[in-house]
Amino acid sequence: MMGSVLSFTLMAVAGRQVLHELDTFEVMAYRSIMGVFVVLVIAKASGTINEINIQQLRLHLTRNITHFVGQNLWFFALNAITLAQLFAFEFSVPVWVALFAPFFLSEKLTLKRFMAASIGFIGILIVARPDEIGLTPGILAAALCAICFTGTGIATKLLTRKQSITCILFWLTMMQTIFGVICAGYDFQITVPSKSTLPWVVVIGFAGLTAHFCITRALQLADAMVVYPMDFVRLPIATAIGVLFFDEPIQIFVFIGAIIILGANFLNIMSSRNTQT
Repeated sequence: MMGSVLSFTLMAVAGRQVLHELDTFEVMAYRSIMGVFVVLVIAKASGTINEINIQQLRLHLTRNITHFVGQNLWFFALNAITLAQLFAFEFSVPVWVALFAPFFLSEKLTLKRFMAASIGFIGILIVARPDEIGLTPGILAAALCAICFTGTGIATKLLTRKQSITCILFWLTMMQTIFGVICAGYDFQITVPSKSTLPWVVVIGFAGLTAHFCITRALQLADAMVVYPMDFVRLPIATAIGVLFFDEPIQIFVFIGAIIILGANFLNIMSSRNTQT
């Protein structure tokens, strides 16, 4: 999971460098095209290319539509709010996972997990502060992308029970290439990255694929409600990057809300350990 933390942080930095030139659909299209190529090369080299199949195709489609929507919302929010605020919203994913996992993954919803979800929701409200700054488009996009990523995580956990990482990543990149090209080219105009932007687009492509490989592997090894709380380490990293490189202010309410969400996630982890013992 630490690999996904570093990869997503790097992708956020790269995303800030390209969104002045490319729209979110174009970013997703280029990222996914590179992803297809990398997955096929690695699958061929590792001898796992035969693991790619059309079983569970409906679940793959559901997962990748949900992720495509969530990732576009994420890129939109990336340019509208601070890195720390965006990542703090993402930390609410374990809260939503705790609520939905019992229905889709047969993971138990204990009283402690319900309490953790409730506490986490309070933290979300503090980060958003709708009474102070209003529900801006960036805030709404960040909140909705967290819900979409919850659906993606649950679908990924279901897929890992029957599908290999190679198969999951192939359909992720292939389907999202199709989605991205269609959405980016609806007006028959797709911007070609400039020489200064192209390296950052490549970074986004590799970082995004690496992040999903790490998450998929983590979900093979542990419950979704245990895996996602480990993502919290991104907040101090994002804050430091935002302050040092993008002149973003340190927002005390973001940290207060994020700490509450962290506490909720910690309670969630402890509940998972107690359930397993």
